[in-house]
Amino acid sequence: MDTTWYKSKLIERREQLVKHQSSHDPKQQQAELSNYDNHPADNATDLFDREKDEALFQHAEHELHAIDDALEKIDQGTYGRCEVTGEHIPEERLKAYPEARTIASVASHSVPYDRPVEEEVVQGFEAYNKDHDEDETEFDGEDAYQAVARFNDTSLEYDEETGDTDLYGANGVEDFEGFLSTGIDGYHGPDSVTVEQNEHYNAYRKRDQR
Repeated sequence: MDTTWYKSKLIERREQLVKHQSSHDPKQQQAELSNYDNHPADNATDLFDREKDEALFQHAEHELHAIDDALEKIDQGTYGRCEVTGEHIPEERLKAYPEARTIASVASHSVPYDRPVEEEVVQGFEAYNKDHDEDETEFDGEDAYQAVARFNDTSLEYDEETGDTDLYGANGVEDFEGFLSTGIDGYHGPDSVTVEQNEHYNAYRKRDQR
């Protein structure tokens, strides 16, 4: 088999990967010295970008090793043979994937299965729904979901009739205290500032005046 075309493709791809890897800085740090005043979403975005770059770097490292192995096989005259069966790898596969080490049928069974071990025992949602069993009183998966989902239906507005402020479903939170405010023209001296009190404070003052 003439390996000239495959060798040129492998060398071309290797040069691209080496150029990409040279621009990667594994010690790259965040631009800011502290995350104290950063929004959590900004920190999460920055972390995601760094993890994505690291994953791409690791993937390129694996591809580089595969290309070096293929180039070594070309020099040794063993390129294009399946490492498992010894058969010739079809040219269609080599043209699409020049660093292929096995035939397609073997490769499909050699993909590493690295799924979490918990998936061997954790089943679908329906496996934890006990509503169909009249004798079952267990707090099942559906009940757990409903207990959490109810917080999405909680109103964040103050109820003037009941006097309740239910913030994010957390009943009994401490009521906010008074705050300073100015007019639409902004601050222009102490006289332009007023103290705004909440409904609970006003109700307390009314009871105190009786």
